Amino acid sequence: MTNVAPETRKFEAEVAQVLHLVTHSLYSHKEIFLRELISNASDACDKLRFESIAKPELLAGEGDLHIDVSWDPQARTVTVRDNGIGMSRDEVVANIGTIASSGTRRFLEAMSAEQKTDARLIGQFGVGFYSAFVVADRVTVLSRRADLPAGEGVKWESDGKGEYSLAQLDLPERGTAVILHLKADEDEFLKSWELRSLIRKYSDHVAFPIRMPKEKDGKPGDEWETVNDASALWAKPRNEISDEDYQSFYKSLGHDFNNPLAWTHNRVEGSQSFTTLLYIPEQPPFDLMMGGRDERKGLKLYIKRVFIMDAAEELLPNYLRFVRGVVDADDLPLNVSREILQHNRQLERIRAACIKRVLDLLEKLARDEPEKYAVFYKAFGNTLKEGIAEDAANRERIAKLLRFASTKGDGAAQTVSLDDYIGRMAVGQDTIWYITADSYTAAAGSPQLEAFKAKGTEVLLMFDRIDEWMIGSLNEYEGKKLKNVAKGELPLDEAGKKHQEELSKAAEPLLKKLKDILGDRVNDVRVSARLTDSPSCLALSDFEMAPHLARLLREAGHEMPESKPTLEINPEHPLLKRVEAESDPAKAADLANLLLDQAEIAAGAPLPDPAAFVQRLNRLIAG
Repeated sequence: MTNVAPETRKFEAEVAQVLHLVTHSLYSHKEIFLRELISNASDACDKLRFESIAKPELLAGEGDLHIDVSWDPQARTVTVRDNGIGMSRDEVVANIGTIASSGTRRFLEAMSAEQKTDARLIGQFGVGFYSAFVVADRVTVLSRRADLPAGEGVKWESDGKGEYSLAQLDLPERGTAVILHLKADEDEFLKSWELRSLIRKYSDHVAFPIRMPKEKDGKPGDEWETVNDASALWAKPRNEISDEDYQSFYKSLGHDFNNPLAWTHNRVEGSQSFTTLLYIPEQPPFDLMMGGRDERKGLKLYIKRVFIMDAAEELLPNYLRFVRGVVDADDLPLNVSREILQHNRQLERIRAACIKRVLDLLEKLARDEPEKYAVFYKAFGNTLKEGIAEDAANRERIAKLLRFASTKGDGAAQTVSLDDYIGRMAVGQDTIWYITADSYTAAAGSPQLEAFKAKGTEVLLMFDRIDEWMIGSLNEYEGKKLKNVAKGELPLDEAGKKHQEELSKAAEPLLKKLKDILGDRVNDVRVSARLTDSPSCLALSDFEMAPHLARLLREAGHEMPESKPTLEINPEHPLLKRVEAESDPAKAADLANLLLDQAEIAAGAPLPDPAAFVQRLNRLIAG
């Protein structure tokens, strides 16, 4: 080997932060270093297998792709070597020394958001290599890209404390070797049985052979043996796969320590053949929360067991972005690209099948295992709601899966389905009533519910931020209209209409007095059919945005058109009687404005002048 003088560089600041976090916080899960290094090695083998489709010469030399894990008790090293694609000097710098490819910035954002280090984050943000420093005080990487000559090998080395060295050297074999120089108290990883058990626990279903030297007299011998299953789990018949196998595969696939909540495994044969293995996690993956809708991973596309790409965007809609799994197609071209996928009819059928399988699985959970479904809904209910607006073809199926709090439910618990509501409807009722607010307390305590409570009519209480937007796309379910109790005119029977007309006629002088006092603050003042106990509330037109959502959008920097509220009053309430009888114009003005202020507060609208509200309140309390 001819060595070239090494160059010393500093880690980027974010990488140094990640290294500090990993080495100081992940000690309780230190064994994941092996899972992550093997996962990276498997990715390298996948990339080579894919690139060799167009360039078969890349496989020259070692045609069988594999991953070797060895240990040296004398040198106190553990080595993970693959004969995959390898890295050039620039790729080593980009993947290990800088932020470019490692996802470190989002990893750090997740850390600050959680105020703790969670081992699940390591793999999900592609920073798993750094977990090596939990058990090693020095790490050496030897790598050569498959399409480069032997003389362009790279040696990278660091103690993880801020700097790393880079050197060029001869490497006769392609691929990457990661050599961990173990810390003094990490002897457990120098035992063959410990390494084997970790491989079986975390990496058994890696689709490439993971080999270890056979032990001889307590030392590694010259003969190698495969220690993992090394087969594509999804390609086996379902009756040959145990629940433990499915769970183990999910953990390696999703970089998760928890078991999945549920999974579905299907093979489609016929004019188009493909296999899907789809998992519902128990908790939201951190890349879902931090990466959000713009960058999605978690669904891997294989073609005839050759890994092609992370294809979550192409295979599942945004509202199912929590799903993890694999899709293996027999009929797509191996040189497929994202551009080809966007216009591929075969892929459209696979995508439709994936959506159907996930919704089937969720319906089965909701029907047969409601406790598990409650766990799912708590984690992903708001994400699922996006499908109401985004997937018109499946809107009714998604709506069936939604759960809400209700005036006849168990407090704030979101357990009531639309079917539950319809099953409890009174004879002749043809509307599903709901209210939106920015908290359960605000929804449950809204004065707009009073007439419904008095009649015993159930109202769904919607208080998640997405609800007002979502419900705009859900106008009907099972032939029943959905209507907001705060919007439009309430339907009244003949007796109710007559009573309302009488109240409005008797209150005409009061209504005029309030309109004159409130002036430009209101669009209209009218007698309410909604109120039985409270003095006032706001009423919205059918297409008007709820005040709490308008406030949130303004706070987020969106320009919202100014709209004047309609004030509804209960003329039989003592406060309205007092306004009616008040001859002092100043006191009448304070009372009238307070009626509007309290209605705005109850509806979640911002007060236009909080200081004036406080002064009015103080004047009235002081008498």
